[in-house]
Amino acid sequence: MCTIKLKRAYDAPEATDGFRIFVDLIWPRGLSHARFHYNLWEKAIAPSSELREWFHSDPSSRWPEFEERYKAELQQSRLFAKFKELVMQRPVVTLLYASRDRGRNNATVIYETLTAPALQTE
Repeated sequence: MCTIKLKRAYDAPEATDGFRIFVDLIWPRGLSHARFHYNLWEKAIAPSSELREWFHSDPSSRWPEFEERYKAELQQSRLFAKFKELVMQRPVVTLLYASRDRGRNNATVIYETLTAPALQTE
């Protein structure tokens, strides 16, 4: 079984992070390539530009609908199915995101989608 963690891109890497995957479309502001440590940058599963821009115009009131719409994007994506397989093959994966909001960001939606009971493998 895979352990999946969430962490801001700006937080220091730790040995317990396992395989580190950056899941945002845009590079984290202010971080150099030398300073930001990740194993994979998976831009393809980030929210569509349209959805991301819509959400960022009013994040506090649009979060519930963003979650719903982004989960639908993920479920319809062939790339997400491959991403899920990649993640589940690793003992520990840390999903990295740049958002200041630790509770409302695309990585939390990816995490919820990956850890939903229907997706659990034994």
